[in-house]
Amino acid sequence: MGGRALNQPLGGNDMPRFGGPATMMRLPAQATAEGLDACFVGIPMDIGSSNRAGTRHGPRQIRDESRMLRPFNMGTGARPFESLQVADIGDVAINTFDLKKTVGLIEAAYDGILGHGCIPLTLGGDHTLTYPILKAMAKRHGPVALIHVDAHADTNDEMFGERIAHGTPFRRAFEDGCLEAGKVFQIGLRGTGYSPADFDWAREKGFTVVQAEECWWKSMTPLMEEIRGRIGPDHPVYLSYDIDSLDPAFAPGTGTVEVGGLTTWQALEIVRGCRGLSLVGGDLVEVSPPFDPSGNTALIGANLLYEMLCVLPGVAY
Repeated sequence: MGGRALNQPLGGNDMPRFGGPATMMRLPAQATAEGLDACFVGIPMDIGSSNRAGTRHGPRQIRDESRMLRPFNMGTGARPFESLQVADIGDVAINTFDLKKTVGLIEAAYDGILGHGCIPLTLGGDHTLTYPILKAMAKRHGPVALIHVDAHADTNDEMFGERIAHGTPFRRAFEDGCLEAGKVFQIGLRGTGYSPADFDWAREKGFTVVQAEECWWKSMTPLMEEIRGRIGPDHPVYLSYDIDSLDPAFAPGTGTVEVGGLTTWQALEIVRGCRGLSLVGGDLVEVSPPFDPSGNTALIGANLLYEMLCVLPGVAY
């Protein structure tokens, strides 16, 4: 990597885990993405939420729980901090009183990040945020492939008469030409609905929908092999991971829980199964600390963001 000095997480033997900077993995903080290969960035918002609030506190809690993470991935052999320059660039300054303005602010912020050639990994925040990120991604990369892991399809046309909310981002992104429909995969959808056809809009547009019941008692490794084959190694891919895809036994700290969800080991198989794809960004959304008294939901979120870092192009193994 040209002999440049690469940022490292602050280790637990250099500073107790309960001390040090309040950044993702206790990495150095940086004001912009300049000079970075990848960055962690927070979007502290819940003004797009329709049920329980609290995801505005998600980025801070995920960062706090990430203090337990270490630089080497013992399961996969990934050594991201030996090949990538990574920092925490803080939070997007949203307008907490105006969702539509916030969407514009997020898009502009990600235009800037992508302009530096940096891959953003986002700490959410409610799922509305993925829509403006995808708009920025499409401007730079064209229509992207999408791996969307969630209990909900988030393809509503409206919520309470509004076209932008955390239940609408992927319909809006499709309408705006941000997605390559034949390379969109929605995994873990489940629960009750308003009609038998609730998941069919996505199927009609060419998305592949894998409902949670198709995942029960199975490894996700074969599914991810199929997805990699269908996307191919060169098409830009965005990974959006809603923590409510997990069963509430694992991740109760979220706003819209659904029974019968994925397990943490299936989550790891999905994210690790993205290795070899041309990932251009990812997010971990819908962690709501007020409903997460143990901190375990945020801890799982921090681990999944680290796993996303480990499968980015250029990571050393």
